[in-house]
Amino acid sequence: QVQLVESGGGVVQPGGSLRLSCAASGSMVRVYAMGWYRQAPGKQRDFVASIATNSGTIAQTDSTKGRFTISGDNAKKMVYLQMNALKPEDTAVYYCHANIGGVGYWGQGTQVTVSS
Repeated sequence: QVQLVESGGGVVQPGGSLRLSCAASGSMVRVYAMGWYRQAPGKQRDFVASIATNSGTIAQTDSTKGRFTISGDNAKKMVYLQMNALKPEDTAVYYCHANIGGVGYWGQGTQVTVSS
């Protein structure tokens, strides 16, 4: 049973920073990639960023480039999302995603609210 547990969400003012963490645990054959999605109220879940565990290749949306940085720790099976210069439109539930053995897994989500 694979589990993804996120942490680090919260309430922050515009221009502030947060760091999200996600830990993968359980029976894992191989972790191919880990990343983050987000879902704002009334909207679909959208891709934010991902990192391939072997190559370190990063994919990221243009709206977050220059503000968000994704990183990973393969040994600990963790992925992080450093979010700087946060904007109100970044408000959403952020979900961790992992491709493990070709199967996608989701965390339970962590709320990020950017508000003055």
